[in-house]
Amino acid sequence: MMHTEPDITSKKDWDIIIQPKTKWFDLHLADLLCYRDLTMLFVWRDFVSTYKQTILGPLWHLITPLITTVIFTIIFNRIADIPTDGLPPFLFYMCGLTAWNYFADCLNRTSGTFITNAYIFGKVYFPRLTVPFSVVLSNLFKFIIQFALFIGFMLYFGLRGSSVHPNLLMLLTPYLLALMAALGLGAGIIVSSLTIRYRDLQVLVGFGVQLLMYATPIVYPLSAIPPKYRWLVLMNPMTSVIETFRYAFLGNGIFNILYLFYSTGATLLILFLGILLFNHVEKTFMDTV
Repeated sequence: MMHTEPDITSKKDWDIIIQPKTKWFDLHLADLLCYRDLTMLFVWRDFVSTYKQTILGPLWHLITPLITTVIFTIIFNRIADIPTDGLPPFLFYMCGLTAWNYFADCLNRTSGTFITNAYIFGKVYFPRLTVPFSVVLSNLFKFIIQFALFIGFMLYFGLRGSSVHPNLLMLLTPYLLALMAALGLGAGIIVSSLTIRYRDLQVLVGFGVQLLMYATPIVYPLSAIPPKYRWLVLMNPMTSVIETFRYAFLGNGIFNILYLFYSTGATLLILFLGILLFNHVEKTFMDTV
């Protein structure tokens, strides 16, 4: 009777060798796919921690944009008399806020990744990028609620005969959403990497996001900016994203494919630099956090 040795090479190798990353471009992005179950656990953790011991829960995602839109309508349209390109002011502001809030939430929440998760990072190994990536995914729930609210008001104003003209550019919504997520993630993890040494950035990031909102056509249309100064606003990658989003659903705004290409290139660059810096800082952050 012949005896054969088991073919150990046919078995899948599940060993993970943990070793320090020595190269800047050693990013290990494939680990995000391997740890996708952990990412979803972080998404669930964020969801539970956000709504635990709250009375209204997800309803706050409806109340907050409604109140903000009403305030913007009163201050910027009724008092400041800022034009809205012939669109209903309420709908104009809600459209911009719906897109902006998702980007701002991604940036704000990922900017504290190292500081708020130091107690986890110091105990067990897992790809650190799963944490900020889970924040981007969990914020989608809030965006979907606010987006549904915006669509409801868009239909309401449309049925009342307002000048609202949705078009085929609505098909770009997933692409625009990906740009908002990538830009918020990239900028957020850059700030998170820098806050390890410069804690002042934690205080400044919230203030900076508010200032950036006024450098984005949220409370005013891009057409209201004089042409000779318009390039300054267009340097902000979120400008063409907001304008395209507004043009797609309301039929008014400035849509330029070149502007969108610029936003895409700038977003990819910021995301790449963010991942690069994040992975570099990850090696030594426990010594300085």
